[in-house]
Amino acid sequence: MAALCAVALVAGGCRLISNAPSASGGGEWRSLFDGKTLDGWKVTEFGGNEEAVAVEDGAIVLDVGAGDLNGVTYTRPTPTMNYEVELQAMRVDGTDFFCGLTFPVNDSCCTLIVGGWGGSLIGISSFDGLDASENETTTYRNFDNDYWYRIRLRATPDRIEAWIGDEKAVDAHPGGREIAVRGEVDLSQPFGLAAWNTKAALRNIRVRTLE
Repeated sequence: MAALCAVALVAGGCRLISNAPSASGGGEWRSLFDGKTLDGWKVTEFGGNEEAVAVEDGAIVLDVGAGDLNGVTYTRPTPTMNYEVELQAMRVDGTDFFCGLTFPVNDSCCTLIVGGWGGSLIGISSFDGLDASENETTTYRNFDNDYWYRIRLRATPDRIEAWIGDEKAVDAHPGGREIAVRGEVDLSQPFGLAAWNTKAALRNIRVRTLE
């Protein structure tokens, strides 16, 4: 399948984001966000930030409120195994993670962190009690503000994989390990998006099952 592209609107013009091709053998993509309302989503009650979530210009905007953590949780069923999730995320302002994607892995959940621990960390929280800064999924890269990044995550029985654009950022084999979320994002389960002390925008959120 040919690679897809996304256009990022930034000051002074547009940037074209090159994207990795999706895997073959997948079902039809199903959109989880209509670009206009929070239909199918609820504001995650982390405390103090419930008024700091809005839909603007086709994106869910998580602003910085009274608490450090802000997010939304999907209220409808999603796959729990053999699926891909894809979205675009932007850090509008701040220096920490602008995409904390909590997702199911069978009967458990974990979180893909993008831009954490000061702005550059990528990883999965948590395996065997070790969070994204402590286990083998930890990697680092620079992230610009006001730039749309395409994020894709794939969960299959023997692997959890994630890409930022066309760069693979996570390739984990969690079989036989304890999979869990950090306590701070318990309310994001089973499928949610969050940002830490950072203004973030999220759009084009979709999922598909894999054969």
